[in-house]
Amino acid sequence: MTEKRYYQGTGRRKTSVARVRLFSGNGEIVINGKQPTEYFGPRELFHREIRRPLELTDTAASFNVLVKVRGGGVSSQAVAIRHGVARALLDADAELRPVLKKDGLLTRDARMKERKKAGLKRARKRPQYTKR
Repeated sequence: MTEKRYYQGTGRRKTSVARVRLFSGNGEIVINGKQPTEYFGPRELFHREIRRPLELTDTAASFNVLVKVRGGGVSSQAVAIRHGVARALLDADAELRPVLKKDGLLTRDARMKERKKAGLKRARKRPQYTKR
């Protein structure tokens, strides 16, 4: 059996979709052609969120991560990338499944924005009731 050039996974959250590829390397992460600090800014929360599956499985130094992400806001993009990295790690080594599953990294967050309803201002906000 031949060795794959890369391992891939797709992560989703709200309207964000992240296509993640893991190459063997030294732990470099590139998101839409930029470094994470350049893409997400100084928010350390997003950087930790992306690296969490790699650090949990002790594979942070053995893979380079290439991500193409689109849609949604920065927070949902970070969670989509985390989901994609976890799925790509699963593609690389199926024995990592219990570790990733225990931490909830393989579960897709199904919460979406609720649609606006007719007669309302937003999804649930109603016009003010006046008695007289």
